[in-house]
Amino acid sequence: MTRPGANPGGTLVLDSEGPAKAVLRDREVTTWLALARADDLRVVTSAATPVEVMHPRIDRAAREWTLSRLVVEPVADAVARRAAALLAENGLHGHEYALDAVAAATALAAPGPVSVLTSDREDLVVLCGGRAAVIAI
Repeated sequence: MTRPGANPGGTLVLDSEGPAKAVLRDREVTTWLALARADDLRVVTSAATPVEVMHPRIDRAAREWTLSRLVVEPVADAVARRAAALLAENGLHGHEYALDAVAAATALAAPGPVSVLTSDREDLVVLCGGRAAVIAI
């Protein structure tokens, strides 16, 4: 979360893999998060992410703590419509791409410059259409 009065230099968006790996203290993801905070970036995820991150092997308290350190953006009507439009523009559909489209729409609504950490790099590159840096984790 950004300090009051700070002017963030952009946004780092996490799909479900980011918080899941952060909970497990993955070195690559925790390094990205530390760098983002040091650079005063907003660290954002979609409100759909906690649903994806729910797994019996993920410690619930660690999951909640990790999510509390992120800006969790709602999946409002505008984001849902943008996600649907991104799917249509790219000839994609169905549940296979739905949450990636929500992540892309969340990223595209964020203050730039925007970077997205994802395990679905190919899908997010297509959905973001060059309007965000997409980084595989």
